[in-house]
Amino acid sequence: MAMNFTGIEPYGDDLFTEPDGDPDTLSRLGPLTALAGVWEGTRGDDEHPSADGTERDAFVERYELQPIDRQTNGPQLLYGLRYHTHIVKPGESETFHDQVGYWLWEPATGTVTLTLGIPRGQVLLAGGTAEQDASEFEVRAAVGSEVYGILSNPFLDQAFRTLSYRMHVVTHPDGTWSYEEEGVLEIPDRDQPFHHIDRNTLTRIGPPTPNPLAREGSGG
Repeated sequence: MAMNFTGIEPYGDDLFTEPDGDPDTLSRLGPLTALAGVWEGTRGDDEHPSADGTERDAFVERYELQPIDRQTNGPQLLYGLRYHTHIVKPGESETFHDQVGYWLWEPATGTVTLTLGIPRGQVLLAGGTAEQDASEFEVRAAVGSEVYGILSNPFLDQAFRTLSYRMHVVTHPDGTWSYEEEGVLEIPDRDQPFHHIDRNTLTRIGPPTPNPLAREGSGG
């Protein structure tokens, strides 16, 4: 039996025709524009759970965000940045945290999407809305959601179950940007959820590399 389909806002009934889009991703990133490039933050602050309750660590971060070619899902058009952030404790070389994913901007709906993957067996998809020229925005995810959700391996799901996630980003007039990231964790034998919070301010140390289509158009 065929479903009665009345279209998806703002795209209507045609789910297959792809738009041309702009080959130059850097010019179409909306509120993500200020994040493109290579960044360093030396004053990171991490509050995480420990056997005694809460432990706090300083950290140093290298965060690289590079533009990718436009992406389409039928009529849906996305522009984005592929990112990798690598974190160590001050004066150490061992990885404290490693994370990869994409920041995506959908102009038609004013939606910002974050994909996140870490090598401890956890992924998530978080989303929020923003104006084209917004200097701050926030994305959120919740466990159990089928659209902006969180998935963990069996151990993490039982021992440090992430109930919700949010990341708040602010871009500053001096060219830096800051974030506050919060994961709310359910831990056995604790009466209240734990709020795992990371904060940092990042300074650009390198420019972004134009996406492949933009380089092709410029003859690069």
